[in-house]
Amino acid sequence: MVCLVLVAVAACLGAAFAGRHDIYSGYSVHHVSVQTAEHSALLHSLEESLSLDVWQHGAPDRAAVVMVAPQHRRRLLRTLDDHDVPHTTHRADVAKMLEEYDARLAAWRSSRSSRLAPFDDFPRYNDVDEYLERIALQYPDLVTLVNAGPSWEGRDIKYLKISTTNFTDASKPIYFLDATIHAREWVTTPVALYSIHRLVEDLRAQDWDLLNDVDWIILPIVNPDGYEYTHTNERLWRRTRSYRPDVNATCYGVDANRNFDVAFNTVGVSSNHCDQTYPGTEAFSEPETRYVRDIMLEHLERIQIYLNIHSHGNWVLYGFGNASIPDNGVQLFHVGAAMGAAIDARKLPIALFYRVGNSAILLYPTSGSAQDYAQSIGIPLSYTLELPGYGVQFEVPPEYINQINSETWEGIAASARLARSYYQARV
Repeated sequence: MVCLVLVAVAACLGAAFAGRHDIYSGYSVHHVSVQTAEHSALLHSLEESLSLDVWQHGAPDRAAVVMVAPQHRRRLLRTLDDHDVPHTTHRADVAKMLEEYDARLAAWRSSRSSRLAPFDDFPRYNDVDEYLERIALQYPDLVTLVNAGPSWEGRDIKYLKISTTNFTDASKPIYFLDATIHAREWVTTPVALYSIHRLVEDLRAQDWDLLNDVDWIILPIVNPDGYEYTHTNERLWRRTRSYRPDVNATCYGVDANRNFDVAFNTVGVSSNHCDQTYPGTEAFSEPETRYVRDIMLEHLERIQIYLNIHSHGNWVLYGFGNASIPDNGVQLFHVGAAMGAAIDARKLPIALFYRVGNSAILLYPTSGSAQDYAQSIGIPLSYTLELPGYGVQFEVPPEYINQINSETWEGIAASARLARSYYQARV
């Protein structure tokens, strides 16, 4: 009977959500087998010429996933066929896919017997803000709430500093992690909030060292304007929401993870103001990226790890985006591999194993990323973490949130412990 009720609820909700995602009507998603460097180069050229939205960059052991507009679909498939690149249709109608997901998410929420904690769900901006305020109020001896400043649209961008010594002990390294720099990557925010929960509300005996020996900075939503926009208007919006009509009167925002001042606007970006990887007119044009920069610079002498959390693909990536390796490349790989292995030990059977390595070598060249900027200014261990997608990309079933939270926390904990052995305060 319960199942029948949920099916009925989902059907009603599906009807209610119909039309919400009409902007994606006719868009389709395709898996593309990337087996050679030539395949990868071809896909990158098509990304710009056809304005493809790349949901996952491919590797020999995992397919690339791309969304294409209906007017470009035939050309994409024909070009892939002409070059003997294997491909399959993953979703024939993105609008329908998103409507079905909305209904499933709403039915799942209605089936919960009690109110969900923010880290058990995909919380809205206000829910996250309330959680940060509450934690700071309840644990004043451990937690400091910081308002970095307003986003482009005026939302406060807040983060927590978690420390047993109020950040006064230089013998303790700082672990700085942030999430949701790309607006549509909803599952990254719960991971950041769950990390706060495990350090403050649910500190377990085995994790006392993480609080005693490490200070933490956790910023759950770097891009709140874009994040809210994905909830209200365009589910697959990736960029910020800045508007500069003198630059372009119709296109909003930039790719915040191409907006940092490191090899800015040189590779892995688009010159088209409307494309997903448009980097902006200049480095740090966005208030959101300036806040991340300012946190790094304020605590540069002690930040040992910077972790920029993304979704999806099961990757632990480090710099540089031009395929050069930092001087401490062995340490970067060592700590990154420990992170990936700790997560893999707890992953679901359907999830891919994490791959660890240089972002340009494993995936594709980039410029202006947060990961590379942190590395370039002297943060020793800077990573991009790509969470699991379970074959459904950004529409992670809510049933998997707790799994991703708990397994990722183990990876974060492992990296914090191992990095501690490398720490020397840079004073």
